[in-house]
Amino acid sequence: MPLAVYREVAAHLRQVEGVDVELIPQMSQTFDYNQSQVEGLWIQHADDSDAVSRERVNQILTHYNLLTT
Repeated sequence: MPLAVYREVAAHLRQVEGVDVELIPQMSQTFDYNQSQVEGLWIQHADDSDAVSRERVNQILTHYNLLTT
């Protein structure tokens, strides 16, 4: 996925109360234009986050086809 899309997903997730998101940098030693500059997303829910917040995160990840079951 392109870097811009990862940033867009992260921006949407950060709007959910109790969610912290970081981009995981690509760890490859060689640059490849066919690979993303980002390895993935690190998503953390606050201990007191409610079911609504967790469901909203799932909806956002599903929208971007990132939710794995």
